[in-house]
Amino acid sequence: MAEFSAEVFQNEFLSEGATDVHAIVTVTARGAGQAGAATSGGGVAEIIMVDTSGSMSGRNMESAKYAAQVAVDQILDGTWFAIVGGSHVAQRAFPYPNARVAMVQMEPAAREEAKRAIAMMSPSGGTAMSTWLQLAAQLFDTVPQAAQRHAILLTDGKNESEPRENLSQVVRNVTGKFQCDARGVGSRWQVDELREISTALLGTVDLIADPSEIAADFSSLIQKSMSRGVASADLRVWAPQGAQVLFVRQVAPTVEDLTTRRAVVNPLTGSYPTGSWGDETRDYHVAVRVASKPVGSEQLAARVQLAVNGEVVSSGLVKAKWSDDGALTTRINPEVAHYTGQAELASAIQEGLAAKAAGDEATATVKLGRAVQLAAETGNDEATSRLRKVVEIESEEQGTVRLKRNTDKLDEMALDTASTKTTRVKR
Repeated sequence: MAEFSAEVFQNEFLSEGATDVHAIVTVTARGAGQAGAATSGGGVAEIIMVDTSGSMSGRNMESAKYAAQVAVDQILDGTWFAIVGGSHVAQRAFPYPNARVAMVQMEPAAREEAKRAIAMMSPSGGTAMSTWLQLAAQLFDTVPQAAQRHAILLTDGKNESEPRENLSQVVRNVTGKFQCDARGVGSRWQVDELREISTALLGTVDLIADPSEIAADFSSLIQKSMSRGVASADLRVWAPQGAQVLFVRQVAPTVEDLTTRRAVVNPLTGSYPTGSWGDETRDYHVAVRVASKPVGSEQLAARVQLAVNGEVVSSGLVKAKWSDDGALTTRINPEVAHYTGQAELASAIQEGLAAKAAGDEATATVKLGRAVQLAAETGNDEATSRLRKVVEIESEEQGTVRLKRNTDKLDEMALDTASTKTTRVKR
C-alpha cells in the first residue's frame, strides 16, 4: 500500500503589514506498486495514438510502428488497451474496426494480434488531432472500471486539417478523462500544440529528434505508467476565512500551474488534480494572501493535503508569524527562491523563443538573456547547455547574450520542450 508524506519549507516570519505567505510543499510517495495492483477487474487502460498522416511516410512511419509494438510489449497483462491511427480522421487499428469491443484486456494472444495490426498501419491524409483525442475519450468511456487511464500521442506535423479552436475545444472537453504524454518527432510539429494537450491532460511533452529514438521513449513512458500504483490523487489547499489562494503550482519535476483547475471541496478548501502516482517526489509552490495582523500574532495560513479516493493521506501546515525582527522577516527561504526562479526561467525561455519566431529580436534577446541568468542562479545546467545552442553567452551573471544566426530548429524545439523541466533544490 502506498505511503505518502509531506514536508513544508518556508520562512513563516512576516514583517508588519505584510500579507503574502509562500511555501514549498514536498510530497513523497513510497510503496505505490504497479498500476492496477490495488484494484480488480482491470483498473488500468492504455491507448497508443500514432500519427498516420501522409507526412509520416518512410522512416518516421516504420519507426513509429516499431515503437508502438515495443510499447505493447511493456503493457501489463490485464490492462485494457487499444491502438489508434490518426490522420484528418481517427481510426481504431486494434481492436480491429469490426471487433465487437472497443478495448480488450492485454494477454499473450491479444499482444501478438495488436502487433500485427500495427504492422498494417499505413500513412495517408492530413492531421486533425482533435479527432484522435475524441476517439481516445470514447474508447476510455467503454471501460468505466478503469480508474487509471493513460495515453501516448505521437505526431510529426502541424495540426493543419482543422482550425486551432477545434483542437482547443476538444482538449477542454476531454480534460479529466485521461492523462496523455505527447511526443513530436522531427522538426515539423508545433511545440505549443502538443504542450496544450499535455498540460491539460496532466502529461508531458517532449521532442524526439530522430525516429530511431521513438521506441526507447515509448518503452519508458509505458513502463512509467505501469509503475504508477495510485490511479489518481488530488492536492487540497485549505485557507482561512477571508484569505485568498494566489496560486498553486507544481514546480518539480516540471512546472505546471494548477491554479485554474481548482474544484470546490468546501467553502474554504480547493482541490487540484495531480494525476496518477508511482514511487516519486513532487514539489508544489503554494501562495496565500492573508489579512495582516499585529506584530507578535501567529496564524495558520494554509493546510496542504494530498487525498486519494477522498481520503487524506498526507498533510502539511503553512504558517504566518508577524515580527519586527528584520533578521527574521528578510530571510529568503532557499526552496521558495529556487522554484520561483525555475518558474520564471520556463516563462523566459518560452517568451524569448516566441519573440524570436515573430522576428522581435530585441525582446528575444532580453528574455533569453534573463533565462541564462536564471539558469545560472538556480543551477539548471541542462537549461544553460540548451540555451548555448541558441544564444552566444557573454555574461551568465548579467544575462548578457547575443542571438545566434541560423540556429538549428531542433535545438530551439529542444530548448522549448525542456523549458518546464526543473532541477530539484539542493538540501
